[in-house]
Amino acid sequence: MENTDPIQTHDGSESASPDTDELGKLVNEYETKLGEMRDLLLRERAEIENQRKRLQRDLEQARKFANERLLGDLLPVCDGLERGIATATGDVKSLREGMDLTLKALLKVAENNGLTPVDPLGQAFDPELHQAVGMVEAPQAAPNTVVSVMQKGYVLNDRLLRPALVMVAKTPGA
Repeated sequence: MENTDPIQTHDGSESASPDTDELGKLVNEYETKLGEMRDLLLRERAEIENQRKRLQRDLEQARKFANERLLGDLLPVCDGLERGIATATGDVKSLREGMDLTLKALLKVAENNGLTPVDPLGQAFDPELHQAVGMVEAPQAAPNTVVSVMQKGYVLNDRLLRPALVMVAKTPGA
């Protein structure tokens, strides 16, 4: 056990032992460092929480306005359709031409946003891109070839959005 009794100095006054003074200084130093570390930890936690909230807010904004560019590109297509509907003439030919132009504009917008049509007529059947509705005898086509497309399929940025609905040639007599 360590002696913690005061020590008599030359002039008769009492003083704490040198070890006690050093320990007191160390304790004070460590308490100061501990306080600094606590402050740093609290600041870091607050910064992480603020960053999390900022990321959450940015993510919500990104979700909210993700389609902004696409919808902005679709507005001229809608305008063209509205003009076509407002036309008072009953000319079927001009109406058809207007619809054709509008469809081309719509497909261009879709293409610019990563949409690619799947029109497999005459190609080998691919179950990754096509959905067979039925099989028919088609002597002019090789077996397992798409002979008619009932509905085009679409790929969005290399991922299948909708498979093409197709009729497939079967082996004659099968």
